[in-house]
Amino acid sequence: MADTQLPLWEVFTQAGHGAPHEHAGSVHAADAEQAMQNARDVYARRGEAVSLWVVPSSAIIASAPGDAGPFFDPGNDKAYRHPQFYKVPRGVRVF
Repeated sequence: MADTQLPLWEVFTQAGHGAPHEHAGSVHAADAEQAMQNARDVYARRGEAVSLWVVPSSAIIASAPGDAGPFFDPGNDKAYRHPQFYKVPRGVRVF
């Protein structure tokens, strides 16, 4: 059976200026321009977004669940990255 599906694109939307882009879903499209139009029609038709990103699904690389330990362990041994080890100078307000 031949593959008749158009390439898959992941859609990220930004709800407001300065807000982070968040994954909204996926669309099928032949090229980037069509993917952007499809994303606009599906995910921003009611003004829910001020910005869209479309990315070919094939361009996304993810870590495997089995790599969780070895892949992320190097960050756990850097205690200096945690704020509890820093002293706040006098006169500085903490929120």
